[in-house]
Amino acid sequence: MSPEEFDELYRASAPRLVGQVHAMCGDVAEAQDVVQEAFERAWQHRSRLDRERSPEAWVRVTAMRLAVSRWRRQRNAVLAWRRRAHDLVDAPGEPFDPVLVAALLALPEAQRLAIVLHHLADLSVEAVAAELAVPVGTVKARLSRGRRALAAALAAPTVKEGRHV
Repeated sequence: MSPEEFDELYRASAPRLVGQVHAMCGDVAEAQDVVQEAFERAWQHRSRLDRERSPEAWVRVTAMRLAVSRWRRQRNAVLAWRRRAHDLVDAPGEPFDPVLVAALLALPEAQRLAIVLHHLADLSVEAVAAELAVPVGTVKARLSRGRRALAAALAAPTVKEGRHV
């Protein structure tokens, strides 16, 4: 891949990848950092990136793995932060509703990744399975469970007998 092609790849896909990783990790600054690092790694491997084999997918997988790796290292800090009952703050310019991001963060990692890749990255179930190196049936199960959990988390209160439940 030539430097010009790489620049085109970056311009075309970086904002989209930041949004997808943000939905995965819940922090737009973290998403920007991991996407940048993923592109740095892609630059080092650009001679092996093939336009026909979706270099954007390579960068996305790398960024998602970096985000998960960082998340695991910071898990104890996040748990301590949550114990203090700090609410998510709606930072201006963030592309996703904080309620949605919080609901996504509450999902198990595998379900969250499947939801983000399928619904936000707009990948087919087969493409998600290929990126995650899991069977198609596993992706379908993760999507089903993840959607069910998101629906429950995002459901508006229902009204029964004149009272909110």
